[in-house]
Amino acid sequence: MSVKRYENNASVRRSRRVRAKVKASGRLRISVYRSSRHIYAQIIDDSKGETLVSASSLDKGVELGGGCKGAEAVGKLLAERATEKKLTDNLAFDRGGYPYHGRVQALAEAARAAGLKF
Repeated sequence: MSVKRYENNASVRRSRRVRAKVKASGRLRISVYRSSRHIYAQIIDDSKGETLVSASSLDKGVELGGGCKGAEAVGKLLAERATEKKLTDNLAFDRGGYPYHGRVQALAEAARAAGLKF
């Protein structure tokens, strides 16, 4: 796939648009990546360009795989790790161009229920 075709892809445009709005807010970003089997989440500080906290359905504490229950477990695990580092406030949710339903929604709601505020 050429670079021009990649840049004009609708999913790429969506993810860039969402990411640009979140970065402009100046808050820490909760980034979500969803594959066909697993789900991954990170809290990223864009001003420094570093990942502060991460969790995925591949971690040892998560045994439920990548479905909605696995996404809930990843959201809880991410919130626990964030509260250990005192990163519960001033967050923004970057859904990465994915629609806000299913596994992405389950992860976000579990993270909110566990104490993250975004």
